[in-house]
Amino acid sequence: MGDLARPLRSVLYIPGSKARALEKARGLPADAIIFDLEDAVAPEEKPAARALLAETLTPGAYGARTVLLRVNALDSDWGEADLRAAAGMAVDGILLPKVNGPADVNAAGAVAATLPFWAMIETAEGVLNAASIAAHPRMAGFVMGTNDLLKELGAAPLPGRGPMATALQLALLAARAAGIVCVDGVYNAFRDEEGLRAECEAGRDLGMDGKSLIHPAQIEVANAVFAPSDSDIEAAGRVIAAHEEALARGEGVAVLDGRIVENLHVVTAKRVLAKASAIAEMQA
Repeated sequence: MGDLARPLRSVLYIPGSKARALEKARGLPADAIIFDLEDAVAPEEKPAARALLAETLTPGAYGARTVLLRVNALDSDWGEADLRAAAGMAVDGILLPKVNGPADVNAAGAVAATLPFWAMIETAEGVLNAASIAAHPRMAGFVMGTNDLLKELGAAPLPGRGPMATALQLALLAARAAGIVCVDGVYNAFRDEEGLRAECEAGRDLGMDGKSLIHPAQIEVANAVFAPSDSDIEAAGRVIAAHEEALARGEGVAVLDGRIVENLHVVTAKRVLAKASAIAEMQA
């Protein structure tokens, strides 16, 4: 299962073929990095990119960040070599593209025996099979591939992503049922800060753990939106205190600001404080 307490506010794609980008990424404030061997790398550059990442992804090279390697599909010319090479890299997981069902995870697992898998949910079949994919014992997280989903569905890329709502919610439901993380898809207009903020806020309100990003300029907005605010932290502390005071009085339920506070609200409040603490620890 994925670590739901580990910050994943900003999950940045970095092309595995760009040595300069790999070096620059060491100083970026992203919570996680997806080192990409798939879409971001031209076919003729894939073997060299794999070799470059094998040299670059050494223990501690990217600090406390979550490090993922997106490999090429197993049925491609490069997928099996990518999976075999991943075993020698210091990564937290292998991100599998276009996972349609548990059989795809099993096939990858037959090649890469030890590392956790993450799944790109970017096909209609993958969405419909999200629950069985999430329940796979090797699965640690989902990353939504919203561009490919839009293309396959023939849906319009509307503000608010109404045509994508069912797919996003089904994937998120599956992830939560299995206790794994779910990262929202990319926002393509990387210079549109207002649009990015709106989409991050929508993803956060839906329940996503963070946002996958295509440009370093998007990190600051994603980090801010997916982090608990000062008011969130204060409110969480007050909920916990009110509940503890009620228990001390021999009462199981507290009232705070005219609202009932039960144990489930305390669990949510403690999750907020744990996330804030994890973010502070990472930044330190």
